[in-house]
Amino acid sequence: MVIFSMKCPKCGLIQMLGATCKACGASVPNPETHSAQMPSQSTGRTASLSQPPSPTIQGKPPQTGQESSQTRQLSFHGTGGSLYGIYIVNIFLIIITLGIYSFWARVRVREFFMSQTEFAGDRFAYHGSGKELFIGFLKAMLVFGVPIGVLNAIPDLLDIPEWVKIVVGLLSFVVTMMLIPFATVATRRYRLSRSSWRGIRFTFRGLVWDFIKLFLGGSFLTTVTLGLYYPFFATRKYAFLASHSYFGNEKFSFDGEGKDLFGSFVLAILLTIPTLGLYWFWFMAKKHRYLWDHTSFATSRFLSTVTGDRLLLLKLGNLLLLIVTIGLGWSWIRVRTARFYLGCLSSQGPLDLAGIEQEAQLATATGEGLASFFDLDAGFDLG
Repeated sequence: MVIFSMKCPKCGLIQMLGATCKACGASVPNPETHSAQMPSQSTGRTASLSQPPSPTIQGKPPQTGQESSQTRQLSFHGTGGSLYGIYIVNIFLIIITLGIYSFWARVRVREFFMSQTEFAGDRFAYHGSGKELFIGFLKAMLVFGVPIGVLNAIPDLLDIPEWVKIVVGLLSFVVTMMLIPFATVATRRYRLSRSSWRGIRFTFRGLVWDFIKLFLGGSFLTTVTLGLYYPFFATRKYAFLASHSYFGNEKFSFDGEGKDLFGSFVLAILLTIPTLGLYWFWFMAKKHRYLWDHTSFATSRFLSTVTGDRLLLLKLGNLLLLIVTIGLGWSWIRVRTARFYLGCLSSQGPLDLAGIEQEAQLATATGEGLASFFDLDAGFDLG
């Protein structure tokens, strides 16, 4: 269906003329109506608004061709005060609803962070709902939470031989270890499906079983090597999650290898005592740079400028703010962190956005509910 639309003046998303932006709530003006109300002696800006907008297919950005800029910077525009206001309302509603509103509260925070994040002049949008998260949580608890609870309770409630208790405990551990990667993939699939930029959704198309095998094998090797396999494991997990992520019909790619981080990881271990653990900030910064620098989208590659000293100052500043405000500065800490990581991230190289088309896929919030059970986060990770 062909309609007339234009960018929202606040967040930049494509919206219908005269409608209210679903991402930020701003009013999208109708140029013809607006120009009719202006004086006849119009300025150049009014004249440009009075021209009919170009038609666009609903759900797709205007076909503007290849981006002229070779560098596209990410940025964050949110403030701690705005997030604090959201937190105050969320806490009040969570208390009076005995915790039920927590699912809607989570959505409000995600909408804030996504709508305040800008890339190449346009902001992201989040389309999830509290109802989806609530139903997903109930399903996850019914399908997964109850069986795990029963397995954990059997040794204490029943008078069974010791060897049976050992087998039941081992079975409970294996089931839990398999559910963690399942929840990671399902959560990422859901969150990306509810995230968009310029009206086009993200998707995740990795298979759960493939990640379960990767996760179980990597966990085993990390354990038997006393942690030395960690750089390889972390890189393989990131590679799987990144390389199966899509924006419209275009996918992300990753070409890094864990061996490139192994030397720095060993050095961090050796310097733990001499540097009182401070060198780990330099390793975390290098890991962050390496993973992003080896991530690409179409013909464009990402670049991160995070450094160990800046990361250390960020963490120390956040800790000081948390102590001074007795925990009340948490919203400012989250905003500072988002602004730091996004301010250090950019996309380099030519990028043809006109050829990207919508390819939305179905995704449920069951995995999101399971992730809440395990306290996992598999969205757009910054750290």
